Parts: sequence; C-alpha cells; structure tokens
Amino acid sequence: MNCKVSIVMGIHNCESTLAESIDSIISQSFEDWELVMCDDGSSDSTLMVAKNYQKLYPERIILLENEKNIGLSKTLNKCIENSHGEYIARMDGDDISCPNRLKKEVEFLDDNTEYSFVSTRTTIFDENGILGSTGVIENSTVNDLIFNSTCFCHAACMIRREALLDVGCYTTDDVFRRYEDCNLWHKLYGKGYKGHNINESLYLIREGKAAYKKRGFKARKYGAYVRYVGFKLMGIPSKYFYVIIYQFFRDFVLGFMPIPIYKFFHKKKLENNK
Repeated sequence: MNCKVSIVMGIHNCESTLAESIDSIISQSFEDWELVMCDDGSSDSTLMVAKNYQKLYPERIILLENEKNIGLSKTLNKCIENSHGEYIARMDGDDISCPNRLKKEVEFLDDNTEYSFVSTRTTIFDENGILGSTGVIENSTVNDLIFNSTCFCHAACMIRREALLDVGCYTTDDVFRRYEDCNLWHKLYGKGYKGHNINESLYLIREGKAAYKKRGFKARKYGAYVRYVGFKLMGIPSKYFYVIIYQFFRDFVLGFMPIPIYKFFHKKKLENNK
C-alpha cells in the first residue's frame, strides 16, 4: 500500500496511554497515512489495545510483534522495513500528535526540498496539566549539534525515506541504546542532510515518573562515546572535543542532584517557554 506518510511506533507497556496516542493519529487533518506499530515484548495489555485498533482499521494499521523485548532501535527498523510511505514519521505510545501535525510537516518537506527532515516545538504535560514547552532552533547547523545533540525532538520528527535509508536507519549496537536519536542526527548531518524545526507546538509529550529517572555512570559514559562518534561522523575539528568532556561531567553532576530539586528547575525552564 503506497502512501505519503508512514508513522512508525515501537510500543512497550503503554496500555493506559496507547489508545489516546492512536486516536490522535486517526484524527489528523492529513489523511494519506499508515500507522506501523510493533509491540516490543509488552507484559501488560498493550498488544491487545493495538490489536483492537488494527481490527478497526485493517487498511490503515500494520501491527507487528517481537517475541521478546529487543529495544527501540531494532523495533523501529522493523517498522521501517514494513512501511510504504515516502515520508517516515515518528510517534510514541504515550504522546499526542496535534490535529495538524502531519499536514504541516508534509507541507514543509514538500515545499522545502533542501531539508531532509523536520520536527516541531513540543508541549510537555503530565497528570496535572501543561508544564510548558520546549524551545527550538528553527534551522540547526552542525555547530548547533556540537553544543546541543538534542536540537530536534525525535518523537515529533518526519524524515524523507531515502535519507533515512541512506544512513542505515537506526544504529542497533547496545552502546547507542537510549541515544538513538542523537546518533541519527549525527549520521544525517554527517552525510550532508539537514533538518528544520517548525516553531509551533504540534506534539504533546507526556512526562511521567520515568522522565526523572537518573542515568547511571555507564549510561553517561555511553553518551560521551555517542557524542565522540557523532563528532567524527560530522567532521568536527578536534579543538571542539572538549565539549564532550564538559557535557559528561555536567551530566555526571546532574546525576547527583536530588530529584525534587531537579524537577523544580526542570519545570521552571519549561514554564519560561509557555
């Protein structure tokens, strides 16, 4: 089935939020899409929720299953392999796409062929309501990626299929786990592709308790390695490699910050972007 946009979604233990996420895709003003979901070894009723929607929309929804949990990168690659769209859009099973998200991202890529992917400003919410929004750099350069490897919201992005395939989709080595988005931007910019952020909130990110979960020393070490590989891919001069060390120690210090204090400053930052 040929279509303009394939939305790829790895789902894992998101039974309480998945229906709302899928409904936000079904209600899009842009209609030429397919949704490719893959359950990554869920232990709750996530797969059942997905199956119910697939039965309701058999021509729109493709549902895949992993026998065991294999991680997001491998799961997304599996979704991409089974997709048919000219553009590949991301979506998480606990987030919400605003009604015009796909329409505006498609229009941007159609009208601006010099860009290979697009993301958007996002709104952060929890069970108590809206917390604030993220700021964005509309046209991020390689220099922006030196100092901020998260220039783009991964879950809200849309990428041209040929660009995604050209960089080998998602890297599946364990060391890149939890940093698959940063590595993707590095690979794309390393091959001369570039992205844009729409400075309008078209995607809502649900922030739960996991958002404040601390990453241990091993994860932060992997993060430094991912940045190092990314700098090499993008041809960053060695004089900038000090940034990797700085970011490692900054993240290490943040790891010791008590969660209530971290939450306080995090929410203040979001509120300033309202």
